[in-house]
Amino acid sequence: MSTYPFLRSIVAVRTSIPDDAFTADTLGTRREGSGVVIRDDGLVLTIGYLIVEAEEVWLTTSSGKVVAAHALAYDQETGFGLVQAFGSLGLPSLPFGDSTDAKPGDPVVFADGLGMAVPAHIVARQEFAGYWEYLLDDAIFTAPAHPSWGGAALVSANGKLLGVGSLRLQMSQGDDVVDINMAVPIDLLPPILDDLLTRGRVNRPPRPWLGAFSAESNGKIVVMSVTDGGPAAEAGLREGDIISDIRDREVEGLADFYRKVWSSGPAGAEVPMRVVRDGRETWLRVKSGDRDAFLRKPHLQ
Repeated sequence: MSTYPFLRSIVAVRTSIPDDAFTADTLGTRREGSGVVIRDDGLVLTIGYLIVEAEEVWLTTSSGKVVAAHALAYDQETGFGLVQAFGSLGLPSLPFGDSTDAKPGDPVVFADGLGMAVPAHIVARQEFAGYWEYLLDDAIFTAPAHPSWGGAALVSANGKLLGVGSLRLQMSQGDDVVDINMAVPIDLLPPILDDLLTRGRVNRPPRPWLGAFSAESNGKIVVMSVTDGGPAAEAGLREGDIISDIRDREVEGLADFYRKVWSSGPAGAEVPMRVVRDGRETWLRVKSGDRDAFLRKPHLQ
């Protein structure tokens, strides 16, 4: 612990989600990860998928103290989640670093709420597009990978918070394939923090959401599955469909697909798309939705 004094500011996060919650099938009803104390009153930053639709949240400190908490906010665009402890954690907050200055080659530490700290280096700063309609313009990638990455703290060499762990991925290095972590940069939080604390969501129009899980294959966007009851399913989009155009504009990769959908109008607007199915082209009109409207809202215990 003395080697990394900031470990005191990282807690284990455990949540329970109702069986009938919208995300129960995809994310599970029992979720475990980590969070970082960012305010001395027990405000904890984590990754949002751990707490979305949670009806119970428990925080465990490095000393073994267990404190009930409330899922305060989840931001779909960044992926950040906020949790407020009901009782005193008695832990110092971890100061923010400047993630815009973090660059490939910089030494970092990826640390979880169970006290496991993995010394690592930043291996890339680049765009990341996730299959669940998620896009970061400048994500942070580190190696070697931490095995318990969800909500873990990415900490700089001078002990400041640079980001929050989101994923474990793989990257090619020559003839080898290595495991890496992706972290959401901390600089995305300050501009939206006040909104999350006061409103539970950012004060901006929600992005149009399709409810389609998609992957990029040889430059083509292939639908892997659609959310039951979601806009894509209602419009007839199917597994295996290839999405080639949005509003007569050719789709050039997964990130471009998302940007074209999000620029097509507000949530609720129709999104015309050209789809190739079994070698034949067809047009579908998907009436987009607000993803938040499908989720259970956080409630005080």
